[in-house]
Amino acid sequence: MTNLRRMVFWLVLAAASAGAQERPSLPPEMDAYALASSPAIDGNVLGDNAWSGVTPATSFWQIKPDDGQPATQRTEVYVGFSDSHLYVGVVAYDDEPDAIIVTDSRRDSSLDNTDAFLMIIDGLLDRQNGFVFGTNAAGVEYDGQVTKEGTGGNLIFGQGGINLNWDSTWQVKSRISEYGWSAEFEIPFRTLRFGNGETQDWGINFQRNIRRNNEIAFWAPLERNRNLYRVSDAGTLRGVEPPSQRNLQITPYGLANAQRGGDLDGTETDTEFGLDLKYSITPSLTLDATYNTDFAQVEADEQKVNLDRFNLFFPEKRPFFLENAGLFDVGNSQEVEIFFSRRIGISDDGEVIPVDGGLRLSGKIGDSTNIGLLHMQTDAVQDIAPGNKFTVARISQELPNRSAIGMIVTDREGDGSYLTPAADDKNRAYAIDGRWGIGENISLTGWFSRTDTPGLTDNDKAFALAGNYSTALWDVDLRYAEVEENFNPEVGFLSRTDYRKARGFVQRRIRDESWGRVLELRPHVTYWSYWKPDGFNETRMWHLDLPIAFRSGSEFNVAVNFTRAGVLEPFEIVDGVIIPPDTYDHEELSLNYNSDQSQPFSYGLNGTIGGRFGGDRVSLSPWVAYRIGETFRTSLNFNYNEFDLPVPNGQFTANLARWRISYSFTPKMQIQALIQYNEQADILGTNVRFSWLQTANSGLFLVYNEVDERGIGALPTGRELILKYSHIFDVFN
Repeated sequence: MTNLRRMVFWLVLAAASAGAQERPSLPPEMDAYALASSPAIDGNVLGDNAWSGVTPATSFWQIKPDDGQPATQRTEVYVGFSDSHLYVGVVAYDDEPDAIIVTDSRRDSSLDNTDAFLMIIDGLLDRQNGFVFGTNAAGVEYDGQVTKEGTGGNLIFGQGGINLNWDSTWQVKSRISEYGWSAEFEIPFRTLRFGNGETQDWGINFQRNIRRNNEIAFWAPLERNRNLYRVSDAGTLRGVEPPSQRNLQITPYGLANAQRGGDLDGTETDTEFGLDLKYSITPSLTLDATYNTDFAQVEADEQKVNLDRFNLFFPEKRPFFLENAGLFDVGNSQEVEIFFSRRIGISDDGEVIPVDGGLRLSGKIGDSTNIGLLHMQTDAVQDIAPGNKFTVARISQELPNRSAIGMIVTDREGDGSYLTPAADDKNRAYAIDGRWGIGENISLTGWFSRTDTPGLTDNDKAFALAGNYSTALWDVDLRYAEVEENFNPEVGFLSRTDYRKARGFVQRRIRDESWGRVLELRPHVTYWSYWKPDGFNETRMWHLDLPIAFRSGSEFNVAVNFTRAGVLEPFEIVDGVIIPPDTYDHEELSLNYNSDQSQPFSYGLNGTIGGRFGGDRVSLSPWVAYRIGETFRTSLNFNYNEFDLPVPNGQFTANLARWRISYSFTPKMQIQALIQYNEQADILGTNVRFSWLQTANSGLFLVYNEVDERGIGALPTGRELILKYSHIFDVFN
């Protein structure tokens, strides 16, 4: 039977049976097949005899736009294995192949606005953690690590996320044909983590996006409030036969850089060499070592405008610190984090501090015990930071139904070379944490921590409790936290200190098929309040919001905010503008619109108008984006803030502009630029990166950085050119 005839056969069969299909009540199961020969990884699944005799998984179920209905297009997923690799073949049938949308070909680029296929693999069958692999019709390599069903890291109302900076060695190829599109994945077993036993069952789920329909469908059905990271609802892959694990990867790098401008006289050049090592002690436990670590290839931080008196949070982007990062998550994300890896090798002002090296042991012992050990050492930098030794120890015991209990210890020991004598140049934090899943929809979490800092005694504790209820229709999230005055996790992150906080969130999802272009309404109300132990209300907000999601993928929302800012001590909001102590109560109106981002041209606007610190503020954040096929993308973001405050020099603006440009020669070769202007700091920054990836995060990198400080007395423009090459040597394979 030809490919075209086969396509017609399946389309007719699917059309005939669509009305009779019922969504299964239990997660599905499928078999993994030992392949007689390895597939040719070219995307041609139907034309490859290696897949003959393999029964595919079919029957995908929508959560969007038509929740609970069969997918509008047939999908076949074939799974097989050899002695060394896991293979996945995907046939994404489409009766309009000319309408397939492909928006990007850069590694790890978002798959939300493109036709795509994704899967999550839970090789340890712990129903809590997994690895995600995905692609689109352009063959993009998309991978990431999910911890605690995506509820670690940036937790927002129970949705969680994925660590996309986890990169590993694997390959995928895709092609568009007359029947739709197809893809073939080749994933080395050494890339995955799995248990013991010659024959194993793994957790697995598949997701298909059909972007022109704004359609998302899963093989193992999910409620509309869930996503692919919900490993506990995944299906089962039976009969996997992984080999005994022998994995040793050595990744040396060489780097040359040239700098001029700033406080330098003339041009300075330097060369660096370093080494990363990865060794699998067991299939589920990995030892990583690094020497003279460098992260020159990592994109620069996105600048932010600080118009308040609290610390700003910048995310970790360095690959070494992001593998198994979710294991070390304890605390409240972006607010109180017991361990924050940016404390290692980056100063409070964003200066790079040389990392001599370090070790990390992470993974699982037995079926349910997670461990993490990290030790790093950094050099002293004159007038910035002492030499430091950082140690982190973490253990977590997984329990049934998404539950766990754990503890963490962090330790910093300085050498006394900067400001503080060695005897006092140290800090330690201790914490216990746990989560408890109740049924399918309720989870309770909590943690307690204290710190030990020379010179700070008593009032050195913090804790938080949270409860979350999530169904297809409702989200309810309640939280309470306390942070005492002397709580000081120096290897962690604090946005503020000495407070008590309460937060509540209630959201309703509403859908009606008669609404035409409107897919869903998500009205919600949020309340949060910070107050000092003496009762002084430092921050408060009531947020009433009505988001409207359209079937096209565009969104609009209108919100009203009732805010309070209690200022105890005067602070400088921008140069020369002092906010006096007082309690400031205001109202705000906020409007937000994002167009369909799958289109070649997309745009959006977030606008807020209202009161601030006794005066008025207007904040506008427009953005536009344009792409040509999957190769060229550019976007411009502008953040405009205008203030009129009843204080001297109170009329001012604080603006930020960000321009991104990228061009992909191939999925592994691309050039990207990030240009930013921060009016508050009066700095123009440029970061240009050319990358030619070999695999994972290794290959050739050429990076240009420029910092132009425009203020009075500023140093000459600083420029840096970096050439870096790294290569992965797979010792046993």
